Order: sequence, then structure tokens, then C-alpha cells
Amino acid sequence: MKRIAVLLYGVFNYLIGSASLVALIAFVFNFLPENPLLSNIDAAGDASTGVAIAINLALITLFAVQHSVMARRSFKQKLARVLPPAAERSTFMLGTAVVVFLMIGLWAPMTAPIWTFEDGPLHHALLAIGLAGWALVFYATFLINHFDLFGLRQVWLHFRGVPYTPVPFQLNTLYRYIRHPIMTGVFFGIWFTPAMTVGHLMFALGMSAYILIGVAHEERDLIRAFGERYLAYRASTGRFLPVIRRTRSGASETA
Repeated sequence: MKRIAVLLYGVFNYLIGSASLVALIAFVFNFLPENPLLSNIDAAGDASTGVAIAINLALITLFAVQHSVMARRSFKQKLARVLPPAAERSTFMLGTAVVVFLMIGLWAPMTAPIWTFEDGPLHHALLAIGLAGWALVFYATFLINHFDLFGLRQVWLHFRGVPYTPVPFQLNTLYRYIRHPIMTGVFFGIWFTPAMTVGHLMFALGMSAYILIGVAHEERDLIRAFGERYLAYRASTGRFLPVIRRTRSGASETA
């Protein structure tokens, strides 16, 4: 592929990947306008309980498989035979967008309520915390290098003819206390909601399980890559929340 084609491919996939994330947030909070293509997580549905469970499990599994397979080194090596290495992350973004839009379009709502707060302070508090979680996701991507994570940096360097260099392991702001603030934001975004239905609970449980499994594999890779440095970092930080330890004097300190 020519450099300009790789750049345009990366820009397109960045935009569609970002759009899919925004659509997912709207889906989770039932913010999407009524349309024939994409529905909200608690939209009206006519599938039986068994069919809905099967469809939704398949969609969550598809998301997990797409993320896991495309993150493997073997897949990246095979992809490099077809596309330039600079386009690998952009292709991951494209795959994610396709799966997310499929999930939003094919999700089978299960609207039996678990809790519902239609108005009042608790409604607004849960909504604010949930939205703040997704805001944390965006913020945390910029702390490590948003454009590298979303594939734009790679295609831009390729366009300029500059060799790609991985983003160095660095600790800044949130990452000094939490190893995976992006996942922390996702947890808050999917669990804190004014209206929790059976379908939303299934979505939250499935995504949470995937995150826990994925993070465990990611940390093993990071230990292999950075060795003792990452082990020391892991010992001094919390996985998703800061670790509060007691000093000998009895005072609390955040690690």
C-alpha cells in the first residue's frame, strides 16, 4: 500500500473506531435515537428469554474473541503479509468498530428491571458516575498516548517515512496509582446506571469477565517485556483502584 493510502486507512479507522465507542456509551445509557439499525440496550424486544440469552452471549463472545485474536502476535504476523505493520493497530480499530456496531444492532433486550431510579438525586448520581467512568476512559488514553493506542501515530509516522518506536513505559498521574485506569473507567461506565435490567446486567457481567481475563493476560505480557521494573510497579499500585496501606504510625497512605 502507498503511504497516503495507509494514512487514509488509519484516519478512517480512527474515526469509525471512535464513533463506535461513542455509540456504545449511548447504547449503554439508552441515549440512541430510535432507528432501524442501532438500538439501545433496553429497547423494546420480542425475543424469548432463551433466544435473547443465546444472542447476547454470542455477541459478547464475538467481542472477546475479536479482541483476543487480533491482539495475538501470530495474528499480527499473518496480517503483516497483507498490510504494512503501520496499519495493524488501525485494523484492530476497524475490527472493534465492526463488532461493536454488530452488538448494538443485534442485541436482544431483556428489560426485566433489577433497579430503576427514574428521577431524583440517586438517578442523577448514578448517571453522573457512569458518564464520568467513560470520561475517565478517554482521559486515560491520552495519558499513555491516545493516538498510538488508536493507530493514528503509526500511520502518520509511516506516511512521513519515520521508523516506528514503541511508546515507552512511563508513570504519570493516574498510572502512578492504578495500573489499568481505562478498565476502571469501563467498570464504572457499565455498572453505574439509573436503570439496571436483566439484559444490562448480562452485558455488564460478560464485559467484566472479559476485562478480568484480558488484564491478567496483558500483565503477563508486560512482565515478560519489562521484567523486574513492571513487577515493582505492580507491587506498588492497585490494578483498578488505588491501594491504601497503613504506615507504622497508623496513618493511611495511597500507593
